[in-house]
Amino acid sequence: MALSSQHLLLLLLFSLLSFQSLASATTCSNCFTQSKAAYYPNSDKEGTENGACGYGSFGATLNGGDVSAASNLYRNGVGCGACYQVRCTNSNYCSTNGVTIVITDSGASDNTDFILSQHAFAEMGQTADAGASLLALGWVGIEYRRVSCSYPNKNITFKIDESSNFPYYLAFEIWYLQGNQDITAVQLCETVNFTCKLLERSHGAVWAVVSPPSGPLSVRMLLSGGDDGDDAWLVPTNNISQNWTAGAIYDSGVQVE
Repeated sequence: MALSSQHLLLLLLFSLLSFQSLASATTCSNCFTQSKAAYYPNSDKEGTENGACGYGSFGATLNGGDVSAASNLYRNGVGCGACYQVRCTNSNYCSTNGVTIVITDSGASDNTDFILSQHAFAEMGQTADAGASLLALGWVGIEYRRVSCSYPNKNITFKIDESSNFPYYLAFEIWYLQGNQDITAVQLCETVNFTCKLLERSHGAVWAVVSPPSGPLSVRMLLSGGDDGDDAWLVPTNNISQNWTAGAIYDSGVQVE
């Protein structure tokens, strides 16, 4: 039986609406995801110095101590340094904005997506008393979304890991990456002949190479994801010194918007 023009128009309109709904469901970068969060019960108010991202003591105080371990969002270290807005859903205690945290560790507890520092967990409360009440609960229902990290007056920074051994083995962490992109690859380039080596992710946010190039070293970082989903190489203006030492910190001279 032939369909009338009115029926055909209704079918076309329904198809368009279904496609738009599906597209918005799969591309909604600002949507919140429902989950649960707990907190480190045996730590101080800030984060842990032994996080899987390899930040050490820096990871305990980063972002004012508003840091977290993550389970699936850790993503084998790719998620290290990512920022999330986390807000609990109990209207008796929880504020509207919640807290912005940085991933510095890997871990899960009773199907939670986040194990927050005590400082961050209490920050979700409307008041200090409400925050104390949240801590007494132990875990809470939450909703979260990925947001841009912000480090005013800070450039991306390279910290030479203590495991490094000049000139045979070089490992370093990458600090203070703004925005909402991930570092998915790192190259280390000798700046005279531009001989480059692709580094391995040793663990967490630590990148490493055996027999690194000699001379001043340029670090190239591949940034992936973000709002536009494109990949792009970021090349700092400053180099790592040719006589680098374990524990040294180098300002890259660049930052992303």
